Amino acid sequence: MHVALYEPEIPPNTGNIARLCAATNSPLHIVGVTGFRMDDRTLKRSGLDYWQFVELHRHIDLDDLKASLPDSRFVYLSTKAVRHHTDFEFRESDCLVFGPETRGLPEEILHANAETSLKIPMANPNVRSLNLATSVGIVLFEAIRQTA
Repeated sequence: MHVALYEPEIPPNTGNIARLCAATNSPLHIVGVTGFRMDDRTLKRSGLDYWQFVELHRHIDLDDLKASLPDSRFVYLSTKAVRHHTDFEFRESDCLVFGPETRGLPEEILHANAETSLKIPMANPNVRSLNLATSVGIVLFEAIRQTA
């Protein structure tokens, strides 16, 4: 299972996701321009001393990511999607793509990939979204549970 962060903006989220990827042996792909430097102190601190266990890849854009994973299916996560992540059958080679914290994935990506665009159900309609690191953890562990 691959995890891709498209234009992440908040260093501690990316650091926490890196630690999650290290714990699950899931490669982490950073796509596009980040809102921080990859040597940011808060990024390193939130990843603790696990960075050596992270299989980290950088990509210029989503096309570059797709070219690097020709055998993967791309699954896009967004609050704007219709289908719940629990109503989806994950595959071991899937790449879970998450958008930036403040704006999410571009709508054109979601429309072009409606069959593989998913959301995490939330009971309270007053809550717009979950924290990015929390969202990655929820979906990644469901995907691992299904494919284990």
